[in-house]
Amino acid sequence: MESIQAIKQRFGIIGNDPKLNRAIEKAIQVAPTDISVLVTGESGVGKESIPKIIHQLSHRKHGKYIAVNCGAIPEGTIDSELFGHEKGAFTGATQTRNGYFEVADGGTIFLDEVGELPLTTQVRLLRVLENGEFIKVGSSKVQKTNVRIVAATNVQMFEAIKKEKFREDLYYRLSTVDINIPPLRERKEDIHLLFRKFASDFALKYKMPTIKLTDDAISILQKHRWNGNIRQLRNAAEQISVLEQNRTISASTLRGYLPSRSNNLPAVINTSKAESDFSNEREILYKVLFDMKSDLNDLKKLTMELMKNGNTSEVEKDNEGLIQKIYGEPQKDNQAQEFEDLEILAIPEQAEDTFDADESNQDKYHFAEEIEEEETLSLHDKELELIKKSLERHQGKRKLAAAELGISERTLYRKIKQYDL
Repeated sequence: MESIQAIKQRFGIIGNDPKLNRAIEKAIQVAPTDISVLVTGESGVGKESIPKIIHQLSHRKHGKYIAVNCGAIPEGTIDSELFGHEKGAFTGATQTRNGYFEVADGGTIFLDEVGELPLTTQVRLLRVLENGEFIKVGSSKVQKTNVRIVAATNVQMFEAIKKEKFREDLYYRLSTVDINIPPLRERKEDIHLLFRKFASDFALKYKMPTIKLTDDAISILQKHRWNGNIRQLRNAAEQISVLEQNRTISASTLRGYLPSRSNNLPAVINTSKAESDFSNEREILYKVLFDMKSDLNDLKKLTMELMKNGNTSEVEKDNEGLIQKIYGEPQKDNQAQEFEDLEILAIPEQAEDTFDADESNQDKYHFAEEIEEEETLSLHDKELELIKKSLERHQGKRKLAAAELGISERTLYRKIKQYDL
């Protein structure tokens, strides 16, 4: 059995972190068997190295090694890619195609981002894991395959299982052995080693001197969170190598290539709380819609009674509670504007001059009855006169005139047309 250090040199793995060494050790131990392996870890930590180690140290090393990125294949074609299809199985299937499980028979398949597999494909994969059988798309013939499956994911599998996005039985079949690759922020002593390796590689690639970090810059490099892990570190080393004229990189220069500190703070998202908040908002929305429907029904009822009865005062008296519910505190002016079929009820202008300073103490309705007995003009003529005077007073501005008369602008417009003003 090869040593961990020899494996690192063979597969280009850099670092001495104990967690990384333990992951490599588990890969070496499990390689001679046919046990399914699940590699977990954040995006960019280098999970793809573990399946290569397992394959090369197994008895399948002379067989095919196929790496499949499950997240990059469209849902509609992934079954065909993995298991193959028969001619005419779907539109565009002009010939029979062998899938990866048939091609890799006797070898190893690496399913990267296995957490992105559709549920229907997960069922097919579970059958392969259980008894090595699969069926091509559009076929009824059961075929056998002998492949070693190594899967990898950056998804929190138990959360995916809880949300029913991943089958629990498939998870336990895939994770017979679970190998976790630690994120770069937990391998602080390895960060500078990796940076120096990348800087050396880019110096050879672009034919320029190798960049070096000052002590302060090394300290900043190791304290940075590196959310993108090794991939992000490699990109930073390449940028600095290409763009900086001075090959000694100071702390201030390095900061210019790193995201701001505020973006590096860990974010803890309580998904259950978010789902609960969404549920509460949905309940509130349903309640609002239900109340709106109830108010609309009440308004329909009030309108029907008004149409049937025709007596506004009586309808208002019988439905006082309902009117207050719909419109709030009942006001004479507002009701006159809403019910456009009502005639204008106004005190003649001459009557205004007869009010004295303590008019608030008088019985206005009694006063109106006396005026009505004295006046000989009809209500029609008085209404016409009031509209004319109001329009003249406001220089033809209907909005101001309607407000003074206590009616809606639409009702005033109808009266103007009716009297041909």
